[in-house]
Amino acid sequence: MRNAKYLLSILPGLAAIAGNVLGGYYSALCIVIVLGVFAATEWFLGKDVSNEHSEPRDFFPEFIVYLNVLVFTGVWVSLLLGLHFEWLQGSSVWLAAVSSGIAAGNCGIIPAHELIHKANPVKQWLGKYLLTGSGNVYFHIHHLRVHHRFVGTHKDSATARRNESVYSFFLRTTAGQFSEAWESEANRLRKMGKSAWGMGNQILRNCLWQLFIGCLVFWQLGITGLAVLGVYALTANFLLEYVNYIEHYGLYRAETERVNELHSWNSDSNISRYMLIDLSRHADHHYFASKPYHTLNTYENAPTLPGGYAALFFPALVPPLWRALVHPRLDAWEKNREQIKPAHAESI
Repeated sequence: MRNAKYLLSILPGLAAIAGNVLGGYYSALCIVIVLGVFAATEWFLGKDVSNEHSEPRDFFPEFIVYLNVLVFTGVWVSLLLGLHFEWLQGSSVWLAAVSSGIAAGNCGIIPAHELIHKANPVKQWLGKYLLTGSGNVYFHIHHLRVHHRFVGTHKDSATARRNESVYSFFLRTTAGQFSEAWESEANRLRKMGKSAWGMGNQILRNCLWQLFIGCLVFWQLGITGLAVLGVYALTANFLLEYVNYIEHYGLYRAETERVNELHSWNSDSNISRYMLIDLSRHADHHYFASKPYHTLNTYENAPTLPGGYAALFFPALVPPLWRALVHPRLDAWEKNREQIKPAHAESI
């Protein structure tokens, strides 16, 4: 029954699809559910700190990931059809763009994060498909090759620094991740004796795909369609970087120090856990990146966020409020980090 709770992950996508088809104020349905209802109620619905889970090869949690792929496709298609058939008009056009972007961040980028960690080439392709449809060109390369290797250090642009606002982080990390991903690809191709400007460069291919999609949307839907695509992609990727922001804010380590549960903020909030298919159990993910999401554990000694991912969205937009909530916990982490023994110290 616990695995059935992961069905919560498709709700934002279904809400966005309904809004794209019905139009009018319904186009804001996903915004209201995720940033209204979930953000408010997450403060009161408690946590699930149980480490009981099903077998790694259990079919249902994997089915949930594939179901998110289908829902994501429905979001993308319904948004374009809503514009084409004018189900969306006036302000509902822009509400639908934001709602669909939120849904893409939830049922697109989050499942993509799960899929790109798999060795199976079909799952890898599906992850790249979700990222391409979300308007992201760098995450696949940067997350696997840079972020997991250098998290908590200044070599990782996806690690937010203490006192850095989510706004300045968004600008720095977007440019930094793109640059670091490009450098990683260029080095890979250089070792193979190939040019970084050839079609073997995955970042370059991703950029060309975005250009192709943009041209196709402009051809069919004009400048309005292109602007909607931009708002949609900006929303999805801002949410991605908001998640990066709160996952590692202010936490640091030496490059020689093995990544452990002290280097990621954890949250066991019921809504975040199941809406984001346990992305919020981020400490264990960085400990063991290949673990299926439904087998991730929580750690008592991991730094814990004061709320869930939905609950903290608006506080993160107000830097003084964010610092008031998080810095006391960050100070406690800094004070005690040398005395805490990692849970898997024997594996280091």
